[in-house]
Amino acid sequence: MPLHPQARDYLASMASDEETDFDSLTLEDIQRTRAANDDAAIHRGPLTKLPFVRDEVAEGVPIRIYRADPGDGLLPVVVYFHGGGWVYGSIRRADAVARYLAIHAGAVVVSAGYRLAPEHPFPAAADDAWTVVRDIFARPAFYQNNGSVAVAGESAGGNLAAVAAWQARDAGLRLAHQALVCPVLDAAMDTPSHRDYAKGYALPGAEIAWFLRQYADGADPADPRLSPLRLPDVAGLAPATVVTAEYDVLRDEGEAYARRLAQAGVPAESRRYDGAVHGFFALPGLFDQALEARAYVAERLRESL
Repeated sequence: MPLHPQARDYLASMASDEETDFDSLTLEDIQRTRAANDDAAIHRGPLTKLPFVRDEVAEGVPIRIYRADPGDGLLPVVVYFHGGGWVYGSIRRADAVARYLAIHAGAVVVSAGYRLAPEHPFPAAADDAWTVVRDIFARPAFYQNNGSVAVAGESAGGNLAAVAAWQARDAGLRLAHQALVCPVLDAAMDTPSHRDYAKGYALPGAEIAWFLRQYADGADPADPRLSPLRLPDVAGLAPATVVTAEYDVLRDEGEAYARRLAQAGVPAESRRYDGAVHGFFALPGLFDQALEARAYVAERLRESL
């Protein structure tokens, strides 16, 4: 499909990162960008008022808990991991999507404020993600959890959700679902989509390479805590939903992950949004497809939970 008109307008209006010398960025530059990104929330969706939103801590990891149901009964829990290349993003930046999922998935949503690189390199983010998931199983009453738990995440957050899913399996903890939106699943960066969409689209190949260096420079790219697509055995993992964008360097690894799960007997569904670019899911104020994808993910989570 050609680029969706909204994607074309978005690319025309956004500042291009393709000529950026990412390696020249200092920690101060990164921190300024984090602050600016947190403030630029106008297109991320409405901050729907909920009866329960509270900041807490899960074994040292900041979390924000969302509940749309005004009662005090037990509910499923969805753990949400924001995107941002393990370098950017925050609970605040993911506020709108967390509220959306709390309403439409019919669950308590726990948004995780995992540590960011380069200050906290690999596997800090993965360790924090697993800490939050483990804490929900350890303290179900605190989270008002009925025993049903899913993980979800976008981009680098999709990576963390996928990693937490196999860690849960190996620990004997049953997850109901893993919902992965445009996830980073393989550090090799050698797929056709990496070749075809490395320039001219929303996530330059040079930028994802820089993200990987910030987060996991020197790590084994085949380590499944970094590249869950390389996990030797995927049998028994949680059922999965994988959302991909047609014009995204990460498209092929997401779709390959869904195929690999299905081949191992894991219920897995992959949906590609034709004409879309990376990051569309986070911006319903700019992309009609974001609303479609959010509704789809919420429905899949609700059904599984």
